[in-house]
Amino acid sequence: MKEITKTLGLFRLRKAILFLLDAAAAAICAYIVAYFLRTSMKNFSHNEFNWVLLEVIVIIPLIMLIFGIYRSIWRYARIVDYLPMMISITIGLLVINIINTFVNLFRYQPFYFMMFFFYIVYAVGIRMAYRIIFDAINLHLSMDKAYEVTPTVIIGAGQACNIILQELISPKSEYRIVGVVDDDINKISRKIRGINVYGPIANIKEICEKLNAKTIIIAMPSATKDRIQEIMQLASHSGCKVKIIPNVQKLLDDRPVTQQIRNIRIEDLLGREVTKIECECCKSFISDKVCLVTGGGGSIGSELCRQIMIFNPKKLIIVDIYENNAYDIQQELIRKYGNIETLVVRIASVRDVKKLDSIFIQYKPDVVFHAAAHKHVPLMETDPEEAVKNNIIGTYNTAYLANKYRCEKFVLISSDKAVNPTNVMGATKRFCEIILQYFTQVSEYTKYAAVRFGNVLGSNGSVIPLFTKQIENNGPVTITHPDIIRYFMTIPEAVSLVLEAAAIADGGEIYVLDMGEPVKIVDLAYNLIHLNGLEPYKDIDIKFIGLRPGEKLYEELLISNKKLEKTCNGKIFVECQEIINTDRFLLQFNELIGMAESNNSDNVVAVLEKAVDTFNHNNGKSKLTNSEASEKVIAEVLY
Repeated sequence: MKEITKTLGLFRLRKAILFLLDAAAAAICAYIVAYFLRTSMKNFSHNEFNWVLLEVIVIIPLIMLIFGIYRSIWRYARIVDYLPMMISITIGLLVINIINTFVNLFRYQPFYFMMFFFYIVYAVGIRMAYRIIFDAINLHLSMDKAYEVTPTVIIGAGQACNIILQELISPKSEYRIVGVVDDDINKISRKIRGINVYGPIANIKEICEKLNAKTIIIAMPSATKDRIQEIMQLASHSGCKVKIIPNVQKLLDDRPVTQQIRNIRIEDLLGREVTKIECECCKSFISDKVCLVTGGGGSIGSELCRQIMIFNPKKLIIVDIYENNAYDIQQELIRKYGNIETLVVRIASVRDVKKLDSIFIQYKPDVVFHAAAHKHVPLMETDPEEAVKNNIIGTYNTAYLANKYRCEKFVLISSDKAVNPTNVMGATKRFCEIILQYFTQVSEYTKYAAVRFGNVLGSNGSVIPLFTKQIENNGPVTITHPDIIRYFMTIPEAVSLVLEAAAIADGGEIYVLDMGEPVKIVDLAYNLIHLNGLEPYKDIDIKFIGLRPGEKLYEELLISNKKLEKTCNGKIFVECQEIINTDRFLLQFNELIGMAESNNSDNVVAVLEKAVDTFNHNNGKSKLTNSEASEKVIAEVLY
């Protein structure tokens, strides 16, 4: 608190000093103009001149204060930043002229025109001098502490580089920029903010050795994933740490650039385009609604909570059986939004329908996002009854209560593993989708929908955290099969599309998210190893351990391509389901409950195979050869 008070005090002091300097500049300019016009101003008395002198000293700085000129950070000013100052000076002189016209004092127009010219020169000059002195001091301090900071090369001599250099000249920066590297021959051998531009990028190793650089910052926000991968390959041989900056729009926000420079993440190499979300659509859907999220502490559930809070819900109810996860997201949201009444966290299992019922009675949710589920394929193969209890019974309980208490919408977070499932987890997810079809047919008020997508980057228990931990432990990185492929999406993008799909849902749909191009897991492993500055097989070994029980070589996102239709968002597709036999569904559901409660794994799988007609349990053995799998992947890729 003392540091904040001290900072505010220094800011006010600088503001006051600049105000006084502007007042002094006004007085000096007035005397200079009077000197130049002394022969033609003989008809005006000293009192009249003193009057106009008082006006320019007081009125012009006040107008500049009103226009917020003193809030600007002039050491970072661009030409466009001086425009408001010129406007305020013009208005100030016009106000003085109008006042003097009414009081019939000092009505001499040449004085005001010359005053405008001289004052602009002085006011801009003061600020330019401040910037020059500031840069000179920083340069001196940077040279003094050169041994403490990291010699750094920036790749890319564009707008992003210019923005970075503008801030990294500060002596507080941990980076000392020793060069910029680019492929543009028109930029090579020139300078950006006093920093030499070298090239081409293919010579990055030699350039870094010449400049004794220890870090490389990639400042190419528009570069494709292939280009980033190419640069990564080149940089990996330089012995430098490689970092990257976000897109230029993010650089222009309030956070310092040094806080936004980060290590390269795997999503940078996947090259997914930023999805444009219909914010107004989501806002009208969420705003002033009571939203309930089951599994709210998990990877998808917690991101749902973060994004829901952005749209100002009436209340957000986070339900999770794992208290540590629930506590973490609760504290994160409290830090961001304060200890607000909007946020409620309840520890409960979706298996416990009575506990869930009490939560629905108390909070009366308008929208339910059901993200609670068991998702680990091999573990669910070992204990399929637990997958039924948590995924199927949990979904039925939550969907039933949504109908009972007339919730507006119920949204299920489904999976690509529900399509032609070969494992228990996928089969239970497909049955969850069938549960929603049942309630769509019997509910008179609640609209039910499911959103299906593939793997999300960095989710708990996913392949990327596993590979990262294996690399940290010096390997080996274990992959089940050299040809295995998966679809990937970032968690924020997936959740944003879930919210938009939920907003447009009319009941009974299964929404399918465009996951882009599938990624070979072995390529993912190579990229992660390179991101850590290591070489596959040289520094980190890669081992293929065979497909796990229930695992596919590929994942499908659709049950039937012909049923797929586009929505208003090009990243979201919809598949409307056929009418199901409700009596048959209830018989199968009750049979599944009985088998799960008896903990008979074989019988659970047998009933699942009857209930989900697309379930083909492979017990870990792929029924396709590698070439057949590859051909099927190509046929299934829609986007």
